[in-house]
Amino acid sequence: MPSLKTPSAPAVDRALHIMELLASSKHGFTLPEVCRRLELPKSSAHGLLLTLERRGYLYRNERTNRFMLGRKLFSLANTALSGLKLREQAAPHLRSLMRKTRLTVHMAILEQGEAVLVEKVDSPGLLRLATWVGKRMDLHATGVGKVLLAYLPDDQIQLLIRDHGLPRYNENTITSLRRLKEEVAWVRKAGYAVENQEGEIGFRCIGAPVFDHAGKVAASISVAGTTAQVTDANFTSLVDMTKRAAASISRALGSHPRAPGHDGG
Repeated sequence: MPSLKTPSAPAVDRALHIMELLASSKHGFTLPEVCRRLELPKSSAHGLLLTLERRGYLYRNERTNRFMLGRKLFSLANTALSGLKLREQAAPHLRSLMRKTRLTVHMAILEQGEAVLVEKVDSPGLLRLATWVGKRMDLHATGVGKVLLAYLPDDQIQLLIRDHGLPRYNENTITSLRRLKEEVAWVRKAGYAVENQEGEIGFRCIGAPVFDHAGKVAASISVAGTTAQVTDANFTSLVDMTKRAAASISRALGSHPRAPGHDGG
């Protein structure tokens, strides 16, 4: 239970009160109405409303000046719900993959042009990767991200690169569009992705796609470890186990083995 001795942040508390108030009305409220109902100073309420509007959490009707809940809230809710369902269906398969490989296992979904981790199963031992549920990562420099990127239409890939760029983490990071296109084509053909010290020196991961009932990629999973854990000697077996786990999760989501792009792993 959160400590009652730690005070709440007043600005956050007021912002949440505003969103809860707006959620209670189909038509929204104007600034004066928000001030009156929540007993807030006009300057404070205006600042909070403006900030929430700029971040996409609120929408203001220019004709009526009424504030309503914005699309970003619905996007977050959809992400949370889909993530919960995926985690529930995938959990036993992810734990099994960790036990077989003794590597850290991740599962991610695509959200606003980034890979968002919705589940993580730590490997045994003292080593802990600097990842967590909710972490957002670039697509081009991670195993889970490359998988999510590879199964997008080419025009959407172009838009994502235009908006997010190809940030360089080290000398191994893919930073050219030509090289990324080659990588995407390879992932599509192979049915899995490899990240070889492209995000962080000394670490490798292998990613594979998870398909939904419609044959579309719903998520990606990966096994990750140090270069001493993911080697040429065990690479083929790690790929096989990762793809099999991804296929098992896909079946749990209702995917047919012959779904487009799905080799059954």
